[in-house]
Amino acid sequence: MEQQRKIVPPIYFLCALILMVALHRFLPVTRLIAPPFTYAGVLLVMLGLGMALVAARAFNVAGTPVVPFVESKVLVTGGLYRITRNPMYLGLVLVLLGVWVLFGTLSPVVPIPIFALIIDRNFVHGEERFLEEIFGEPYREYRRRVRRWL
Repeated sequence: MEQQRKIVPPIYFLCALILMVALHRFLPVTRLIAPPFTYAGVLLVMLGLGMALVAARAFNVAGTPVVPFVESKVLVTGGLYRITRNPMYLGLVLVLLGVWVLFGTLSPVVPIPIFALIIDRNFVHGEERFLEEIFGEPYREYRRRVRRWL
């Protein structure tokens, strides 16, 4: 079993969010989206938060831990997990995209792909190996049916 990570995804999310705010405030570069179109970001933030919360609730209802690399008891494949294998992480990315749209400036977009890459490389790939060890063929079948992100 892989050792539990010291820095969990929500910490990376908060760091990305803080960096986005700093970039918008101190180095906005140029405005790409003007009000009132920036308010579309609210919809993305709400969609992302909703997605992350519904996905986390599915874990709680199934009685399996949400924390990465803690041994799962149940393979959750219903609800949002029929569309993407990582709806919690995808929800966090959507929140960041929504914040970027709300700001409407260029520079705050920079942390978003960095966050997604860190999550993908430091968590998703390892979690997939971990789940395959625990669940074997049922997980491999699930992985064949459902995309990693979208």
